[in-house]
Amino acid sequence: MDQKLNLYNSNEKNDNENDEDQNYAEEAAENIKEFGGALTDESKSGIKVIPIIGEIEGHMLETQKKVTKYEHIIPILTQIEEDDSVEGVLLMLNTLGGDVEAGLAIAELVRSISKPSVSLVLGGGHSIGVPLAVCTSYSFIVPTATMTLHPIRTNGLVIGVWQSFEYFKKMQDRIIDFVVSCSNIKREKFIELMLNTTEMVNDIGSILIGQQAVDIGLINEVGGLNKSLKKLKELIKENKNNKTNL
Repeated sequence: MDQKLNLYNSNEKNDNENDEDQNYAEEAAENIKEFGGALTDESKSGIKVIPIIGEIEGHMLETQKKVTKYEHIIPILTQIEEDDSVEGVLLMLNTLGGDVEAGLAIAELVRSISKPSVSLVLGGGHSIGVPLAVCTSYSFIVPTATMTLHPIRTNGLVIGVWQSFEYFKKMQDRIIDFVVSCSNIKREKFIELMLNTTEMVNDIGSILIGQQAVDIGLINEVGGLNKSLKKLKELIKENKNNKTNL
């Protein structure tokens, strides 16, 4: 009887383990589908990696493009702030931009967390991706990555031209103020690049490549994954030391 009971308990344990493995696999697959990659296990590394990829989706219905959904990122950032096992955040960007308010919402949350954060611009950090690139404690850009600075745009019918202009102006000021406060670029220089008429076909603005973004004070340093992780670990160590000295 005891042998049968032990066998039953053993089978039940194996079934539970299989269910856990299945749930983990399904969760990993969902992460790959929604975020473009499996998120790191911060319990082992202490670092949470958040990819910002494709178009930043806002209040509009989703498209067929690869998107980052702000309603997914915001709960993750909230969890990071509350989770003691997470010691730092690595924000990896390859985005063409997207919804202004959604992008600023993510950027403001990243800036407001108490834990060290580092951003790494890979293929591109365009448009509203610029505030996201500079919102962290320290920023990197790979040599071949590009960043596009331009005024905000809108699609579709605009009703009330003067009122709409004032609204867009206030929104543009929000972006400029945020970028200037989070980086070393001068306000006048940022506006000059944003309104440049000589670089972009059918539009105004500027395209910065790698070192150029560092030279004007927008990004802290040129570097890749190795440098980004090394810097983040240094910031985490500093953060721990500061807490110990309090």
